[in-house]
Amino acid sequence: NPNERFEVITVGTSADLMPGEPVIAVGNAFGYEHTVTRGIISALGRAVQVSDAQFYEDLIQTDASINPGNSGGPLLNIDGEMIGINVAVRAGAQGIGFAIPVDKAMAVAAQLLAQCGSKKNWHGIVSAKPGPGKNTGLVVASVEQASPAAAAGLQPGDVILDVGQPSGAQPWQTKVERPLDFYRALVDLEPGQELELSVRRGGEKVTLQLTLAQAAPAKQPTNPTWEILGLELKPIPPAEFRRQFQTRYEGGLLVVAVRPGSPAAEQGIRRGDVLVGMHIWSTLSVENVLWVMKRPDFASLNPIKFFILRGNDTLYGYLPVSLHELGP
Repeated sequence: NPNERFEVITVGTSADLMPGEPVIAVGNAFGYEHTVTRGIISALGRAVQVSDAQFYEDLIQTDASINPGNSGGPLLNIDGEMIGINVAVRAGAQGIGFAIPVDKAMAVAAQLLAQCGSKKNWHGIVSAKPGPGKNTGLVVASVEQASPAAAAGLQPGDVILDVGQPSGAQPWQTKVERPLDFYRALVDLEPGQELELSVRRGGEKVTLQLTLAQAAPAKQPTNPTWEILGLELKPIPPAEFRRQFQTRYEGGLLVVAVRPGSPAAEQGIRRGDVLVGMHIWSTLSVENVLWVMKRPDFASLNPIKFFILRGNDTLYGYLPVSLHELGP
């Protein structure tokens, strides 16, 4: 019935899941619509290699039956809240299925919406990697120079709690429980429209006015790793790398310098570290890094996971990258 409104699923959180917790999987298993199976959470934080180019990490493992056709269906808790998205089953095994945690799925959706709206209704906010659970707001990782966010007075570390237009012709306000809520609220807005932001700064709550703008065409950076990531990188000869490090990595890039205030600096990367990977790809050359940054699906990877060697330790973190600075 086209006149009937769809029921909206309640989105829960995957931050407080426990092995043994009852779950329900819904999908179109083998084409059988609305198939419902039940089980428990078998484990958390599973890593699954689907193909040479497709790798999932931090998955929920469940023994609720997940079959071809279930992918994309919700994994529910006993309260009917979506806690995951069914994604894969272990071929040849029974009772081993996997789902993407809903918090991670919501973060990816937020990044995709952020990229779609970055040119139409530019604000200049670079959001940090969301914290676990709901009601975390949008944490500002950095603010682009000469942007509407900078003009509004937003600062790194601010947490956006509400966004709206309370004094407009059609007043509205949206509570920002996750970054996705903020970007969804901006989808239909146009440059020149003013937003009121409720922001937590330290222990205080402040109200800021932000006017959306049409983004100017991004200038192609002459040195993207330095201008966008904040890293000056130098290849390490393979023989020298093998002599210095006992590791499974085949090579890496020496961090020669870190730009103060850059995403790399904020994540604690230091001069002398060795960048050995981004997401699932090795970084043997600067060209490898640029290839990752220019991928069409980069928005879904942002903030991008990185791996570094520091002495005998392998460390990792997440680099929030301004999608506007990457250009077209």
